[in-house]
Amino acid sequence: MTRFALTLEFDGTPFFGLQRQAHGPSVQRAVEEAVARVTGEAVTLHAAGRTDAGVHALAMPAHVDVAKPIAPFRLMEALNFHLRPAPIAVTACVEKPGDWHARFSCVGRSYLYRVANRRAPLTLEANRAWQVPQPLDAAAMHRAARALVGQHDFTTFRSVHCQAQSPVKTLDRLDVERVNDEVRIHTAARSFLHHQVRSMVGCLALVGMGRWQEEQVAEALAARDRQALGLNAPSQGLYFVQALYPDE
Repeated sequence: MTRFALTLEFDGTPFFGLQRQAHGPSVQRAVEEAVARVTGEAVTLHAAGRTDAGVHALAMPAHVDVAKPIAPFRLMEALNFHLRPAPIAVTACVEKPGDWHARFSCVGRSYLYRVANRRAPLTLEANRAWQVPQPLDAAAMHRAARALVGQHDFTTFRSVHCQAQSPVKTLDRLDVERVNDEVRIHTAARSFLHHQVRSMVGCLALVGMGRWQEEQVAEALAARDRQALGLNAPSQGLYFVQALYPDE
């Protein structure tokens, strides 16, 4: 049995999330079925993150265990062939030790959230960014974001369906920048709560719109109450960017 680490790139628009779903298509199911067509084996895909419906990935690490002798490059090529026309690509495939785990060996995850800050409709970027037509003050959003960096109880920014045992997380990075007509929010942590990134972005956007004062983000955090959340940003602007491992 060989453990293959796969790096997945995908457009989350047509999927109900990364994890297998009983009521709709998922990235996990598509990859598992592709592996079955290549190897004739039923496998389980394990990924570093659990993205929601509509969330994208630039480089999502995952792994599968395969009994059939096959070279990593051949497996990658075969999977990409069988994944078509689904918007999923295997961009890398390497062998890993049996104790390496895409999720449990991961020591850091980073996300990007893209806000298209323009009035004109999105064409090329439709479903790949959150469109906010009113002007956003990215500098004010960045200043407000400082209150969320570090170790905190993120209950306010946690989905009511979150299954994490504790709402306490350590946020290593939360930066906001403007690039032409796009506002980009970069964040990193060892792990995140369900909807945490989208909830943080939504509140920062309220600051950028002028509907919240900068200090209200800190007040929402201190409330430790989901009812204090101002806005949960939509899924289409969120991208899983990178996962970190001790051996890399």
